[in-house]
Amino acid sequence: MIYSDAVQEILRLAGDGKRVMPLAGSLALDDAVGRLLKKAQAPELFPGARHPEAALSGLWLYFSRLDESHEISQNIHSVEGRFWHGIMHRREPDAGNAAYWFRRVGRHPVFEELAEAAGVARWDPFAFIDQCEEAWRKPGSAMEKDAMELQLKEWRLLFAWCARSGA
Repeated sequence: MIYSDAVQEILRLAGDGKRVMPLAGSLALDDAVGRLLKKAQAPELFPGARHPEAALSGLWLYFSRLDESHEISQNIHSVEGRFWHGIMHRREPDAGNAAYWFRRVGRHPVFEELAEAAGVARWDPFAFIDQCEEAWRKPGSAMEKDAMELQLKEWRLLFAWCARSGA
């Protein structure tokens, strides 16, 4: 397992990292999670991780705590910080701002796996912004379900990428 015991315990509070998240908005979960995360430091939660701060931003996002995720991601000057920042703005929803941050991401190593998961030849984060934008306007639809499942795959891939050992 690539996650520390502390991270695994936090994820257990909401689906073990398998809970689909809303496409838009911040239906924040349990305040107990917020209290746990506010006490934690990224290097403690993600010892040896290649991008511990980015992983922490992603963890906040998993729990639909957009403000906390945003505060961290906007201060990470790496591709991973820009990627989380783009996802956060897509979930606000603010498509224009999300697109701005995804333009700054460029190509990311998880894009290949995302393309495979989406059944496309090449991952296009801008097309996914549009897909999410359309899907959240159709609550309960198959389109919304598909977009939420793909968003979870995106989250899991980027979270694992950031939390994985940099060694």
